[in-house]
Amino acid sequence: MEAGYCNRKKTDGICDSEFGSKSVLSMSRLKCALRGFDLRVLLILLIGVPILIFAIYVHGQKVTYFLRPIWEKPPKPFTIRPHYYHENVSMDNLCKLHGWKVRETPRRVFDAVLFSNELDILDIRWHELSPYVSEFVLLESNSTFTGIKKDLHFKENRQRFDFAESRLTYGMIGGRFVKGENPFVEESYQRVALDQLIKIGGITDDDLLIMSDVDEIPSGHTINLLRWCDDIPEILHLQLRNYLYSFQFLLDDKSWRASVHRYRAGKTRYAHFRQTDELLADSGWHCSFCFRYINDFIFKMKAYSHVDRIRFKYFLNPKRIQHVICEGADLFDMLPEEYTFQEIIAKLGPIPSTFSAVHLPAYLLEQNDRYRYLLPGNCVRESG
Repeated sequence: MEAGYCNRKKTDGICDSEFGSKSVLSMSRLKCALRGFDLRVLLILLIGVPILIFAIYVHGQKVTYFLRPIWEKPPKPFTIRPHYYHENVSMDNLCKLHGWKVRETPRRVFDAVLFSNELDILDIRWHELSPYVSEFVLLESNSTFTGIKKDLHFKENRQRFDFAESRLTYGMIGGRFVKGENPFVEESYQRVALDQLIKIGGITDDDLLIMSDVDEIPSGHTINLLRWCDDIPEILHLQLRNYLYSFQFLLDDKSWRASVHRYRAGKTRYAHFRQTDELLADSGWHCSFCFRYINDFIFKMKAYSHVDRIRFKYFLNPKRIQHVICEGADLFDMLPEEYTFQEIIAKLGPIPSTFSAVHLPAYLLEQNDRYRYLLPGNCVRESG
């Protein structure tokens, strides 16, 4: 028997060779290790695993949101109060329909907001509420929630709001610009400062205080109802129609963070989270990312508390943003934030267009030339 070969049946000697150069032996051992291993399985692993890792990197957030019904329970449902209104029905009867009594004189109303750069939406909001509001309270900062330095847009355009000047309490707070801090910390810091500004504005017990973001607009008749009726709840959340980019894309009616409070000194604190289980139906409009200029979309995407949703730089590409707006798709390429698979699946894809402009803020329709971009059928934005 020649040296270097094993005396075994059905062998080519590769596994048992004890002679030859180190390189030959290394190759022999590799071939031996791969013996019986399906080459197709190896190719699948070599190609498939990197693809899987890349897919998780790109779509991991979508997977997480889709599986949300498994790992997160839905919040307790609101107790929804029916909302009655018609312009030809007296206030006495409207209060009775809600189970309340009409007052001899209306309560004072304070509308308080944190302001960033939503000049057009603020204009529409304040004109909608102006007949019913006693004092507008506005606080702005030279910092976004994410610590980006910004201009004082309201201060620079204050003359545009001369109609509210006599009823305006304005404040400015300097940003802290803490790098790497959770954006919600800065947001909370500014809301505490707004609490103090509301007191400076002269609010007293049992005045009504509206707590909502600028783009969460209560309807004027809703606020008028609450200021004229007695025995209303101490705190009442407002159900708003949820629009995206303009009043063309009606997402749902699930916006609830806006609230109205009967003010209590030492007890009432300005907040933007759930504070009661009671929700007044169909009480206004929430128009999110409703901007005239593409640059404002980019600014808000980088400035607000959910900046972590910008997973890729191309999300900020102006051409992409314009396409997304006209499609009614999601700027952050996210799945719907829902708690059941049925609701998630029902909302997959772009938001269907609505071509109804009925029951929208009056000033929006009165100034239709100025605000045409917010009306159905006008999705193209300006690049400035």
